[in-house]
Amino acid sequence: MRFSPSFLDQIRERVPISDVIGRRVTWDKRKTQAAKGDYWACCPFHGEKTPSFHCENQKGRYHCFGCGVSGDHFRFMVELEGLSFPESVERLADEAGIPMPVADPRMIEKEKAKATLFDVMNIAAQYFKDQLQVAGGAKARSYLRDRGLSQQVQQTFGLGFAPNSRNGLKEYLASKDVSKEQIEACGMVVFGPDIAVSYDRFRGRIMFPIEDARGRVIAFGGRAMDPDVPAKYLNSPETELFSKGSVLYNLARARKPANDVKSVIVAEGYMDVIALHAAGIENAVAPLGTALTENQLELLWRMTPEPVLCFDGDQAGLRAAYRSVDLALPKLVSGRSLRFCLLPDGQDPDDVVKEGGKAAFDKLLNEAVPLHEFFVSRRLSEMSIDGPEKKAAFEKQIYQDANSIQDEIVRKYYRSHVRLQLMNLFSVNNKPVPTKVAAEISRKLDESRIIRTILGFLVEFPALINENIEKIAELEFYSEPLRLFATDLQLLFVESEDVAVSDVYEKLSESFIFVLNAIHGDNKDKQVTNAKGNMVSSIHGVDGGTRAIDRGHQLKVLFPMVSSQPPLELAQQTLNLLFLQIEVLNVETEALNIISFESEEEFEAFQEMLQEARDRYAEAERELDQSYHHHAGRRWIGEM
Repeated sequence: MRFSPSFLDQIRERVPISDVIGRRVTWDKRKTQAAKGDYWACCPFHGEKTPSFHCENQKGRYHCFGCGVSGDHFRFMVELEGLSFPESVERLADEAGIPMPVADPRMIEKEKAKATLFDVMNIAAQYFKDQLQVAGGAKARSYLRDRGLSQQVQQTFGLGFAPNSRNGLKEYLASKDVSKEQIEACGMVVFGPDIAVSYDRFRGRIMFPIEDARGRVIAFGGRAMDPDVPAKYLNSPETELFSKGSVLYNLARARKPANDVKSVIVAEGYMDVIALHAAGIENAVAPLGTALTENQLELLWRMTPEPVLCFDGDQAGLRAAYRSVDLALPKLVSGRSLRFCLLPDGQDPDDVVKEGGKAAFDKLLNEAVPLHEFFVSRRLSEMSIDGPEKKAAFEKQIYQDANSIQDEIVRKYYRSHVRLQLMNLFSVNNKPVPTKVAAEISRKLDESRIIRTILGFLVEFPALINENIEKIAELEFYSEPLRLFATDLQLLFVESEDVAVSDVYEKLSESFIFVLNAIHGDNKDKQVTNAKGNMVSSIHGVDGGTRAIDRGHQLKVLFPMVSSQPPLELAQQTLNLLFLQIEVLNVETEALNIISFESEEEFEAFQEMLQEARDRYAEAERELDQSYHHHAGRRWIGEM
């Protein structure tokens, strides 16, 4: 029995080839990347100890680099399981839930006719390309040149021109022995019972061939040259070849580049895709003038686990992005997500690459927001949280969004993320819980800055070194020079318990001078060194007198209180606050690493622990403020 190519393609699309092969092999955990649909195993066709058998869901193919065998779903079952080709098709069709076709001669004829329609589309595509190069296409050529599209780019995408004629294409196709029925079946003319004589659908437009996943022309899009035409862009109607919601523009051409860079960009239109390609970004596709569909989303996820949806930064772009959120959430599974790249208001990808080139667009892509963050910010942009009732409404809505996820495990993690975000938004003192990578970097920078300040205080008040030795030992140093400096400072105190600031500058190893200057340091305009190269507290002038050095300048910039020479007790109180600030950062970091809580009780206990640490810090800050008011009569805290 002969099976149509479209029927076999349906089976391949619904049953991942890794499922078929995975029943007979054990995937290598080290080399396999299941989230990307990339699998490796020892070859089932020949004996081997190291995995050289490769299977790729995106392509629906397997290949062994050892023995050279290759094929698709059906070939694997025929060669390894001993089935006939019809038997393998029948078994996989049953698994895919697709009924077997009835051996209908009419269906066979239909498939033959469909194959002929591909030929018609190729003839039409060549006609449009030819028309772009003649005198009638001069205005279109000028437009493409002004848009920065070279001849090579135009040829790559097969761009053409439909002259402003009612019968130009129709007559050309007829001259090539294409029947009236075929012309109508391809959607190339407008016809119907109320239309006496059919006429060309595309007139006075730059033409963009639309190809299927195999690179065959199945439809066209046309951009009007006349600005007064109601429809700026016009697509082919639905035909036997073309289903708009199941096709992505430039899919066949972008597939390999997307696989190479492990990313695919979804732009809004033809010109966006072509402009990006011209700038060297070849992994872009576009839906065909409508919102993203489930079928198109599935195509994207077969290419890469986390497509980047790129929208213009206007209200229309935001609305399109929000529709994509609603589409994607129910379909999420482990290893599949989205990122959102919103362009500056009033700009499209063509504008970005023209102004800043590929680097400018890459920068925007690097800043793309992951779905788990974007779906929260989406609701924040739509809803107010000013007041208890509005907070309750927001919380209800954001949980409804998370609950729309059908996959149980992904839904659980999203609900945990929502809990952390709500804690972030609604906490008493509104100090946010950091969110993953950027926040972790920020946290390390914050903690490193606090540690530098602590060490600066110990230089200013060496008598406090001994009292804080254990706390210093517990610090996590992100800078090796700072860690070594802290160790040397403690050794200095051990060698001589009565240490003054001048002793630190004179006796500390010369290799730490740059650290000392960074955490405590002199005013650079007044910085003076002795013969050894060390900074000193005073120096003899030419008149025999001495000139004081503004030591501690760097510390005073952060803490003006140092300038008022506070008592040792107040300095220790300040150090306690700094150590407590690090404690709060550590608890917040723990929040980053807890993706999911086992129970509501566990979440509430963690929330209480975090709030308790923040409350202790706030109370210590108030007490220190009061102490310094008592000491100096003014607020001490500078910019921390």
